[in-house]
Amino acid sequence: MEAKTVISALKSVLSDRVSLSDADRANHGGSETWFAPAPPDIVVYPETTEEVSQIVVICAAHNMPVIGYGAGTSLEGHTSAIHGGVCVDFSRMNKVLQVNDQDLSVCVQPGITREDLNEDLRATGLMFPVDPGANASIGGMASTRASGTTAVRYGTMRDNILAMEVVLADGRVIQTGTAARKSASGYDLTALFCGAEGTLGLITELTLRLHGQPEAVAAAVCSFSDMDAAVNAVITTVQCAIPMARIEFLDSLAVEAVNKDADLGLPIQPHLLVEFHGSDQSVTEQAERFGDVIADFGAGGFDWSSKSEDRKRLWAMRHRAYYACLGLRPGKTAVVTDICVPVSRLAEAVRFARELIDAAGLVAPILGHVGDGNFHAILLIDPKDETELARAKSVSHQMVEHALSVGGTATGEHGIGMGKMDLLHQEHGAAVDVMQSMKLALDPKNIMNPGKMFLT
Repeated sequence: MEAKTVISALKSVLSDRVSLSDADRANHGGSETWFAPAPPDIVVYPETTEEVSQIVVICAAHNMPVIGYGAGTSLEGHTSAIHGGVCVDFSRMNKVLQVNDQDLSVCVQPGITREDLNEDLRATGLMFPVDPGANASIGGMASTRASGTTAVRYGTMRDNILAMEVVLADGRVIQTGTAARKSASGYDLTALFCGAEGTLGLITELTLRLHGQPEAVAAAVCSFSDMDAAVNAVITTVQCAIPMARIEFLDSLAVEAVNKDADLGLPIQPHLLVEFHGSDQSVTEQAERFGDVIADFGAGGFDWSSKSEDRKRLWAMRHRAYYACLGLRPGKTAVVTDICVPVSRLAEAVRFARELIDAAGLVAPILGHVGDGNFHAILLIDPKDETELARAKSVSHQMVEHALSVGGTATGEHGIGMGKMDLLHQEHGAAVDVMQSMKLALDPKNIMNPGKMFLT
């Protein structure tokens, strides 16, 4: 009876933008990785902040879970409705609200994807640089504190959000931050909600930093005889302060996967994919300096190009790398881990990961945004094989424990979700109690994305 009351109340606000269909619910309850499907009871499609506030008020009155949903590209089960509830799909809140070109900022709704945002900005000469490797929604990227291929130069979502509008668990609407570039006023609530994974509120607007589109862009690919040489080349490049826009690593198995997926014909060796931004002269200088560095590590096939079609082909391949890796074991899924370590410990961490994977007898490509010490292991498994799943989860946990031991973190960009809740405690210790106190203060009924981030 209570569910019928909630549905009736939601329909009074949203009319036909309330869905109970099995197909719609299933589409909003799946995961890109190994987590079991967990569909919501109801899917709603708001178009304004006021509607989001009314949805939350209704859910709070009936202790109904609320799960925010963007493009559904998360990898740690963030959008799974493990306790049922209402999935708030932001796909209709996808507008650019205001471009402030003189201030290098833009105000957007959370449902716009990064590709659509940059398409809208093209004529302004500005861009939003954060690229997690998927066409994710901006709200989802903020909620997971995403980073990606360009973080080595432009930073992560944390560095590129100036302000937010957030609907809290009781329906109140608050503003965090301002359009100013800095502030010493009060607690930094923008930082609090960036990375909260929807457990504290629903983001309904964001003011983002923009950057000028570079005059010239060049991309390159190069191969190495072994993994250590490739990773040490990255470390030296960073230490030489060459201003790389992107610097990505693919091990031999990842190269094999993308070759099969895109018919590239790359040598089956570890590779670096790089990109340079700047003026024509500076891009040439950066590429030449990088070429000098990698030559010391025996790099082969270094070939750089400023042609748009070459760059697009290269990064389209990288963006499809996860799905290409799944193709190494058709019909299977993956446990994905994404540790981040100080760059000085990167080679050690990658080597340790490969040794763990091989010892466990798993098929697992390694790739990632190594310029800032972040890499991923795609542990391919049969989800019906409990022994194989357990081995993969054990490898993932050991990789994280090693990362923590050298000053790293459990997750560089994917977030905690459901998959790394115990590791959050290992990383932060007593600080998790402080996080949970904030959760209790802002969401005393625990309706905002329950079952994520915290073990209890």
